[in-house]
Amino acid sequence: MLMVILRTRCAGAGTRSACRMACGIALLWALTLVSAWGETTPASGAQRSAVVLSLDGIVGPATADYLIRGLAAAHEQNAALVVVRIDTPGGLDASMRDIIRAILASPVPVVSYVSPNGSRAASAGTYILYASHIAAMAPATNLGAATPVALGGGFPQPADKEPGSAEKPGDQSDAPSDRKPRPAAPKDASESKAINDAVAYIRALAALRARNADWAEQAVRSAASLSAGEARAQNVIDLIADDIPDLLAKADGRIVRVGNSDVQVHSKGLQLQHREPDWRTRVLSVITNPNLALMLLMVGVYGLIFEFMSPGAVFPGVIGAICLLVGLYALSALPVTYAGLALVLLGAVLMVAEIFTPSIGILGIGGAISFVLGSILLIDTDVPVYEVSLPLVAGVAIVSLAMTFLIGRLALRSRRVPIVSGAEALIGQHIKVLSWEGAHGHVSAAGERWRAVGPDGLRPGDTVVIAAVQGVTLHVLADTSHAPPGPSRDR
Repeated sequence: MLMVILRTRCAGAGTRSACRMACGIALLWALTLVSAWGETTPASGAQRSAVVLSLDGIVGPATADYLIRGLAAAHEQNAALVVVRIDTPGGLDASMRDIIRAILASPVPVVSYVSPNGSRAASAGTYILYASHIAAMAPATNLGAATPVALGGGFPQPADKEPGSAEKPGDQSDAPSDRKPRPAAPKDASESKAINDAVAYIRALAALRARNADWAEQAVRSAASLSAGEARAQNVIDLIADDIPDLLAKADGRIVRVGNSDVQVHSKGLQLQHREPDWRTRVLSVITNPNLALMLLMVGVYGLIFEFMSPGAVFPGVIGAICLLVGLYALSALPVTYAGLALVLLGAVLMVAEIFTPSIGILGIGGAISFVLGSILLIDTDVPVYEVSLPLVAGVAIVSLAMTFLIGRLALRSRRVPIVSGAEALIGQHIKVLSWEGAHGHVSAAGERWRAVGPDGLRPGDTVVIAAVQGVTLHVLADTSHAPPGPSRDR
């Protein structure tokens, strides 16, 4: 086809330049067709794929970053479906909301699947399950207990019996009860405000996906939980599947709401593409450990301070700068209170300032107290995994305080030791004159030949005393203590 076009163009062209122009146009047209074919072919193949992501463990900054990038990658490769395999006890509220925002904005339908058997979608996992276009569970899994942990340091317990109500012998039977668990009363206005906010959030998600909003509220207010079968019976989830192929088969043909339009899911025969966490996710999960972030921050602060104390050492400054930047990045991904961070930095500065200021320990002790208080207030959550270890805080504070007093004591002791090196050590020494002429000459000091300035009349071999050092020149005086006795005037 291309050759026919070229022959036609060249035959009709009167000059060689016109023929070249025709060939160039035809070649450009051919390259455009090849490029367009290359762009459409992978997309058509990608439409028959399902991206599988894994949410294992605590929901945190690393998990949110991994899932958000995974959803974006699925959209870029035009995947037909995204399957998020869930097994989590919960996690940080901020990271959970980041994940849910990404799911709600995803143009690719998202299926949240609690698997394998024995897994759970507790706390934050329940919210993510409600936000997904399709919610599924494997047998022998559970979900629920979505009460915000940070409110009371744990899930609320069932309310006590009313006063005066006696327990009857038949009350402990295995017969099912229709009574709903009564939520524990909020302790204060702040807790009530947070619970109501969480209830409104999960009810909005339930209304969006046409799921059981009343049970969702119970999961938040009274930490209710359900097994897979109960969740399906109460319209909390959409289906139960044994594995991912069974999930794709059962999800095929379902109508889901994606954005502002209804989309039919075609999941049969999709090719699974497992997208496991990469090195970035693993590194982020390590450095976002609050204890490690705190240690990196302290190493960075001390490294820079020691570099300022000894300019030119290079090593403390380089290591300190790297650790400080990595620590600040890790803290920026965590729910940090700026007051706590400021107290930690102030404590480190005060403990170092104790070395240079004769405060008799006041700055050092104040710095240790500031550091401990700041470390306790540093992370704004009661999720156990993201709490700063109190033994670690106490250990760092004690070691830092001990090092401060040790360095200060060594510095004080060094001031009392006589000077044994440097220019100051030369002053007062008795040395020999090597050569002398007028008021200038050379002397031998510290095993070296020095230029000297002194009184007239000195001769080689005379003993002189160093009075001052000016650059590489010594100012000397005649040594009267070793002068030979003068000639006697008696005849």
